[in-house]
Amino acid sequence: MVLRPRRLSLAGLALATAAAGLTLLPASAEAAAPSGRLPATAHAPALAAAAPDIDVAKVQAHLTELNAIATRNGGNRRSTGQGYRDSVAYVKGKLQAAGYTVTEQACTSGCTSGAGPNLIAEWPRGDASKVYMFGSHLDSVSAGPGINDNGSGSATLLEVALQLAQTDPSMAARVRFGWWTDEEQGLNGSDFYVRSLTSAQRSAIKAYYNFDMVASPNGGYFINHITSAAAAPMKAYWDSLNLQPEENTEGAGRSDDYSFENYGIPTSGYAMGASARKTSAQAAKWGGTAGAAYDGCYHSACDTTNNINATGLNRSADGVAYTLWKQAVSDTAPANDFSVSVNPATGSADPGTSLTATVSTATTSGSAQTVNLSASGAPAGVTVSFSPASVTSGGSSTATVSVGSSVPPGTYPLTFTGTGTATHSASYTLTVKGAGGCTPSQVISNGGFESGTSPWTGDTGAIGTFSGQSAHSGSRYAWLAGYGYAATDSIGQTVTVPAGCAKATLRYWLHVDTAESGTTVYDTFQVKVNGTAKQTYSNADAATGYTERVLDLGQYAGQQITLAFTATEDSGLQTSFVVDDATLTTG
Repeated sequence: MVLRPRRLSLAGLALATAAAGLTLLPASAEAAAPSGRLPATAHAPALAAAAPDIDVAKVQAHLTELNAIATRNGGNRRSTGQGYRDSVAYVKGKLQAAGYTVTEQACTSGCTSGAGPNLIAEWPRGDASKVYMFGSHLDSVSAGPGINDNGSGSATLLEVALQLAQTDPSMAARVRFGWWTDEEQGLNGSDFYVRSLTSAQRSAIKAYYNFDMVASPNGGYFINHITSAAAAPMKAYWDSLNLQPEENTEGAGRSDDYSFENYGIPTSGYAMGASARKTSAQAAKWGGTAGAAYDGCYHSACDTTNNINATGLNRSADGVAYTLWKQAVSDTAPANDFSVSVNPATGSADPGTSLTATVSTATTSGSAQTVNLSASGAPAGVTVSFSPASVTSGGSSTATVSVGSSVPPGTYPLTFTGTGTATHSASYTLTVKGAGGCTPSQVISNGGFESGTSPWTGDTGAIGTFSGQSAHSGSRYAWLAGYGYAATDSIGQTVTVPAGCAKATLRYWLHVDTAESGTTVYDTFQVKVNGTAKQTYSNADAATGYTERVLDLGQYAGQQITLAFTATEDSGLQTSFVVDDATLTTG
């Protein structure tokens, strides 16, 4: 939990004023509670059936590894240090192995210089228009390893995420986890994440749950916004254990839930207290020592694995699991269903040639199923084949559109259809040109980055408007690298270069600035086509302002290609590669 005064918005001013005398996180409800799992009888029967019992020993094993990481890296896991980046790598490895979609999001504005990335993991099941998000900060202060603050929240979420993957229940909604950078310096990582979302993406998040210090040795049981609808399942679980939780006043506005509150997203979360002192009334109902801090090692070197209340940690972890299951897991198995999409959705070809598109499927509910692919609407002389002709939903197929030599010029709407337990389709528009003709076109979409991030893929957090750089035109651009530590950023999109044209020319504007000196190459920027580098610039090309760069791609006429801008930075001084106004014109 961040210690320094928080940044206040007008929306949060009343909350901040009310939070002046606060108390934060929770501890043990029984003075002599065991350190392992709670007995099954401690759970209310109706609640016990709702979610798996989280094994606190596994949560503690994650804490042991986070403590070891800090020990290997100067005794802490601060956001700008290797200890933090090693913590990210540990959590990321576990999640990827469990089947999560995992993204490292570089914080390109508002964070401390050199801060490591946010880590975002999404379970790829359930309704994507309804998201429940669970988050905790992964960084520590410089003074210590941060095992209660906030290894406890981070490890709890990691084990709950792993149990969700292992159980793989039917999902009524999406679940997304966030491990935040630079919280201890002002909630910076989570603030950047929420700012980076579109209004539609923010609206999809139905509630955000935050977990910061959930194992304080002398703690109490506190819930953020305890009377809110978002808090209801969290309170219900602790009520079932007769813990009599209280409002988390100490932590109001001091942890990452505040970043989400500022954008109107409902929030709640568990906490067990920081430096505030336990009252006599709290000691009477929860045990512990009245008049002593909830966590006597708050922001100190002694915040190690010896600073963990295992009973409180166990109750927090089980409450998190209960809340997740209550909000996002379906009570009944949904019907099996899938979706179909095609990329690109248009293509242009001369008679006697062919082109390809990728038909992708996804399981939208229930279990994966076999999807048979077909096409309709093709004029005489045009055939469509699929390789493979059937896929398991979640897989993709290559559609080859072959245009006979006698097909007249024109535009033809085609329909690609997937048939399984249901039928879904996607539209494809074929343009047939005159023999040997060329229709001049510009095939890169959103090359000036003014329309959000689509259809760019990869590290799209690099796209936007940021402090420290400016656009070539408009207000948005892609800022790749510039961290000052070893990292790689890459954005790309798939395009079709029309056949029959004599030229295909990529033009883009590139600004390179660097803290490196001399002409030795340390950091590089490459234009890649289908993964192969076609053009390279480096820190040695740094200059004031933007320079237009040109690349001939005529050799790819009639082909679908993946075009990518990739920047790779070493562990030394920063080099920023800023891209704007990219076009690929044919003629």
